[in-house]
Amino acid sequence: MKPSIAFFDFDGTITTKDTLFEIIRFHKGSAVLNIGMALLSPALVAFKMNLISTQRMKEMVFRFFFGGTQIDTFRDKCAAFCAEKLPELVKENALQAIRQHLLQGHQVAVVTASAEEWVEPWCSSLGIVCIGTRLEVRNALITGKIQGLNCNGPEKVERIKQTFDLNGYDDIYAYGDTNGDKPMLEMAKYGYFRKF
Repeated sequence: MKPSIAFFDFDGTITTKDTLFEIIRFHKGSAVLNIGMALLSPALVAFKMNLISTQRMKEMVFRFFFGGTQIDTFRDKCAAFCAEKLPELVKENALQAIRQHLLQGHQVAVVTASAEEWVEPWCSSLGIVCIGTRLEVRNALITGKIQGLNCNGPEKVERIKQTFDLNGYDDIYAYGDTNGDKPMLEMAKYGYFRKF
């Protein structure tokens, strides 16, 4: 008998809010977050009007707040975020669903558009896999660019298939809360939209 596997979106599915702004606040403080978003507001308006892609917008945000940051320093702060701030953002019923899958012997993975740096430490603490957006790093510094594609929409399915041989699993579960999760939900035998 083949094992089963469950894929969970992160922001809005496991968490109560988008963690991008929370990670910026944790690293830089609320004042810097607010100033930065004000300065980026023309780009945000263009993004809302579909004149700028999600990937381009995220790269502008990453570059503004984290461009030139030492990757080791960033990872250390992200690990602190996972230990200190993230637990209060996690939905208890989503966490229980993850634990239930684990108790049944299922493989579990989080598949997220958030950067792996601030999701992977939390995943590791539960013994589950993290598949997320990858930040480009050069000379040990964050450039602000995304390595490859933003892990959303069809890219979630692509990254899953790069990580797992789905033919090796029997039942495939997936949980998500936005249109960007729908390709992943459609790939699954049991797809749950906004279950938590």
